Amino acid sequence: MNIGLGDRRKTILLIDGDPHARTVLRKALEAENFSVGEAANNREGERTALRIKPDAILAELITEGLDAGSTISERLMAKGAKIPCYVVSAASDALMGSVGLHELGIMGVFLKPVDTEIIIQTLKTRLG
Repeated sequence: MNIGLGDRRKTILLIDGDPHARTVLRKALEAENFSVGEAANNREGERTALRIKPDAILAELITEGLDAGSTISERLMAKGAKIPCYVVSAASDALMGSVGLHELGIMGVFLKPVDTEIIIQTLKTRLG
């Protein structure tokens, strides 16, 4: 029994250039009854997010910073999509900037190597 997911499976979009990292997260999330979409970069992720309307997005930080100086969360918000975005990163000091992450539409940060149990529990708690 999956407590906290309600009657409908929650959909998570994974955006990461590393197919192995996406596979690890996808398998862990699917084992907990999440539906999972995948994208290799922000451009593909943006199109996929607008099409499948996920309940949350997990985007790798390096991928997150590559496209045109704005985060996927900022671009989606500009298009009226209000999807909680979480960053997955190996670079903790890259997260220290003058602009708060919340101002960029980032709801939280998970550091690599990821602890899938923490990610799953956070998503279950926050997505209800």
